[in-house]
Amino acid sequence: MALQINATNPEHPALLLELPWQLPLEEWPEEYLVPLPRGISRHVVRYARAGDEVIAVKELAERPALREYTLLRDLDRLGIPAVDALGVVTGRTDVFGAPLEPVLITRHLRGSQPYRSMFETTLRPATMHRLMDALAVLLVRLHLAGFAWGDCSLSNTLFRRDAGAYAAYLVDAETGDLHPELSTGQRDYDLDLARVNISGELLDLEASGALHPSVDPIEFGTEICARYHGLWQELTRTSVYPAGEYHYIERRIRRLNELGFDVAEMQIEHSSNGDSVTFVPKVVDAGHHQRQLLRLTGLDAEENQARRLLNDLESWMATQEDYAPGDPLAARPEVLAHRWVRDVFRPTVRAVPVELRGSMDSAEIYHELLEHRWYLSERAQHDIGLGTAVQDYIRHVLPTARESLAPVVAD
Repeated sequence: MALQINATNPEHPALLLELPWQLPLEEWPEEYLVPLPRGISRHVVRYARAGDEVIAVKELAERPALREYTLLRDLDRLGIPAVDALGVVTGRTDVFGAPLEPVLITRHLRGSQPYRSMFETTLRPATMHRLMDALAVLLVRLHLAGFAWGDCSLSNTLFRRDAGAYAAYLVDAETGDLHPELSTGQRDYDLDLARVNISGELLDLEASGALHPSVDPIEFGTEICARYHGLWQELTRTSVYPAGEYHYIERRIRRLNELGFDVAEMQIEHSSNGDSVTFVPKVVDAGHHQRQLLRLTGLDAEENQARRLLNDLESWMATQEDYAPGDPLAARPEVLAHRWVRDVFRPTVRAVPVELRGSMDSAEIYHELLEHRWYLSERAQHDIGLGTAVQDYIRHVLPTARESLAPVVAD
């Protein structure tokens, strides 16, 4: 069987042909590899460079490789945070003609880290709680889309910084299944697997001395269940309100927006006697603030980053002379937003030298600068301005944080 490359981008096959497919992945020369932290996997995984992109290459049998490739593409179409599937290579043979395992190729998620590399510095419990929050949100989003993961764990997740919190991305979809809708039993099974896997992973860290002494692995394993159930209940519960009190429905929708979700479809029913109204969110889409920021500015950011940038944008807009909500002659929000990107956001981010940014993307850098501005202003008891905060951040914060930041890798 001849070498075959199934890829999502017409440019990828030519770039991928340059890689040494005639060698087992474990024997690839260093010249092809990129030194990035890897999580635990039942398969051989390596990071390599294909043109200007960094890719993750995983060896596995042909059928699961093609299946996972299809599932990852389905998740991408559904807008679920997961690694991008770029292709599958089959028909591999070594120099003697002996068959080699096919590989699944995904795009490296820039700025992300596997949980084990994060625990190398013994994470504080507060940071671990934020990881559990991120993983619970990911699992809820998967279940809302009808995806049963089948192996939810820290090992199968990558984490990216998101304005003081974290965003979680699915890495391994090999055991997953996509359905029109999940039953309660399917969701409970996934959640129980997550609890057992997470507790086991934390017990392993505890045995190696990498876990904070105040952290109980079993309690943290069960924490994912409580966080999941709380979020699922808020997103799907049925509410009954007095007839005519429609502001209760608006308040419920605003609450969902604050959590980062939009109500794309809802069901509203009046009781037979007309005394009450039943409200049920039927379709809930994540990424409320992401979509709002993208629509206004063209900036693509994580959900918490988008929320923070929107707050800063609104504060800045209020200082502009041509900002007059409701006035048809005033500048439209989109016009002001693009002016903010041009005159505030981009110059501020560009003031931070590229070599000092580590793995932080532009939105995370801007969030860090806003945080530093707030800290310095509190200390000075007056607003010190963004320009002063940027210079102080470059001079005093980034040099000390540089060693803890992952290296910049082009993608």
